[in-house]
Amino acid sequence: MKAGVLTAPNALSFETVPDPALSPGDLLIRVKAATVCGTDIRILRGRKTMGVRYPSILGHEFAGVIAAAPGSRFKVGEAVCVCPAFSCGHCRACLRGCENLCENLTAVGYGIDGAFAEYIRIPAAGVDRGNVFQMPQGVSFDRAALAEPLACVINGQERVGIEQGDTVVVLGAGPIGILHVKLARHAGVSRIIVSEPNALRRAAAEAAGADLAVDPATEDLPAVVRAATAGHGADVVIVAIGMPKLADAALALVRHRGRVSLFAGFSAGEKALLDVNAIHYSELIVTGSFGLSRLQFDKALNLIASDALDLAPMLTHRFGLADIAAALATAEQGGAIKVAILDR
Repeated sequence: MKAGVLTAPNALSFETVPDPALSPGDLLIRVKAATVCGTDIRILRGRKTMGVRYPSILGHEFAGVIAAAPGSRFKVGEAVCVCPAFSCGHCRACLRGCENLCENLTAVGYGIDGAFAEYIRIPAAGVDRGNVFQMPQGVSFDRAALAEPLACVINGQERVGIEQGDTVVVLGAGPIGILHVKLARHAGVSRIIVSEPNALRRAAAEAAGADLAVDPATEDLPAVVRAATAGHGADVVIVAIGMPKLADAALALVRHRGRVSLFAGFSAGEKALLDVNAIHYSELIVTGSFGLSRLQFDKALNLIASDALDLAPMLTHRFGLADIAAALATAEQGGAIKVAILDR
């Protein structure tokens, strides 16, 4: 089969590799659509290395059609999408209901080969755990691929406690920031303010439901937030871009007892200075968010099927698998919202 193979940081090639070998209970899926995640770019550039092996096939946001299902309840030809984090079900984290923090987590896209290929093997352990979902009728493969990032956003908003009537500030209007805007609007928040230096992405944030889109390079974001909240500050600030300095900036944007979500992935070893005085005296809540659960993936898939969030406009660029390098470059350069790699 053909695949985009990462042999080292900054070394990605389109080449022929052996078809995946199946064991009983495994599934072989013909990938119909895979979307590019910021994590793929971080792995490509060597900014994320933990658990990454070489050579490796990236890609964990995908949907496709079952091509082989030896000994499985699934049938050849079924359209499916996959929650790509396989938990063990028996470690302390899993037993406490935190399967996204599983001590034995297997991650598609670098722990095992991912979806930037013609075919992907889903091991029997992932099938047995319930990570494979039948696609709802009427949902396109490229929109179904967005269930994974949307589920991660659902996890983040559940952790930080988005509530109806909140004023929410989102720092960063990349694909994840846009999903935060759409989901927060769906949750019934009263006001959404986005901070984003890229003009294309500011426009996308407004189209997605943001009330204000601020250029932090030319505008005073704290002043904008104070003016919009009668001087009190936002109820929630979501850091949706992996810049450690934004963690402290977020603290200055929330009200007393406000909540801050450090949602974005940060590189290992990165540190941030935090105003611990503000956290203490304003009784702020600061939380992180990592990954997703199968339940959140199911919620995301149902939201996509209902058209409640209208995700189609996010899919701004499409490539064939042979153009994998161009697809990743387009996603990295900021001229796109979401890049899809399609079976053509």
